[in-house]
Amino acid sequence: MTGERRIPAPRQVVWDALNDVAVLKASIPGCESLDKTSDTTMTAKAAIKLGPISAKFSGNVQLSDIDAPNSYTIGGEGQGGVAGFAKGGAKVFLTDDGADTLLRYEVNAQVGGKIAQLGARLIDATAKQMADAFFDRFSAQVKAMVPQPEEPAAPPPVDMTMPPSAIGIGALIPREPFGLPVAAWIGIGAFAVMMVLVIGSLLK
Repeated sequence: MTGERRIPAPRQVVWDALNDVAVLKASIPGCESLDKTSDTTMTAKAAIKLGPISAKFSGNVQLSDIDAPNSYTIGGEGQGGVAGFAKGGAKVFLTDDGADTLLRYEVNAQVGGKIAQLGARLIDATAKQMADAFFDRFSAQVKAMVPQPEEPAAPPPVDMTMPPSAIGIGALIPREPFGLPVAAWIGIGAFAVMMVLVIGSLLK
């Protein structure tokens, strides 16, 4: 089985995650324990369901052909009691893809016992589902390890209220329009209104 995934993180971060026991344990479907026994070996226990068969596998994992941070080979075997056994390996390659990392893998595996009787089609479909689930979880784990850029602070709110007028309406009126004081103009206006009222009453 072969495939590839684009991981939203730099290659060194992805490489570190591939060698981080906590990240791998959180990413492997059904993984109950994953313990590092040396720089290149681990022990694992996982509960797996293939079709009608459910079993708990325990086994060893070995890393080899290590070319940090570009590639390595991971191999191992596990025993599932009466369900059978599984063994195989995977070659993992990392290449830069812009700011992301392209992860390619080539998997070879053998199964025996009851699970081997399920047929290659079911086994292949289950393996693909597990691989997809692993990389979905792995990508999420790696993304959380990458510092996210801080969002720019929001600008302060704009004050939409109009400032009070610095000039009052009274200041716009001249003190002596046309040479007469304002009081005189008020008197003339009042006299004109009275005359209009008187004339209007006489014309009725």
